[in-house]
Amino acid sequence: MEVEIDVSSLYRGAAKLSELDEYLNKVARLAGQGNVVILHGAGPIWLYLKIAHFLHGKARKLIYRSPVTGDMIIFNHDPF
Repeated sequence: MEVEIDVSSLYRGAAKLSELDEYLNKVARLAGQGNVVILHGAGPIWLYLKIAHFLHGKARKLIYRSPVTGDMIIFNHDPF
C-alpha cells in the first residue's frame, strides 16, 4: 500500500524541535508498517531527515516527491 505524508501537515506555523516526538508519533500512525511511504510538502530539512531515519525498518520503501525533482527513492527494502 502507498501512503502519502505531507510533511507540512505535521505542524502549525514553524516546526519546533521540542515537538519532534509528536511529529514522529503522527508519522507512525500515518505510515503504518511495511508500506511504501511518500514524503512531500514544505518542511525543514532536519524534520525530513529525522522522519527518514525513523521510518527505516518500518517502511518497505521511502520516496521523496518534489515538483522540481520528481520522485526520488530514499531507500527500498522490497525483496521483489
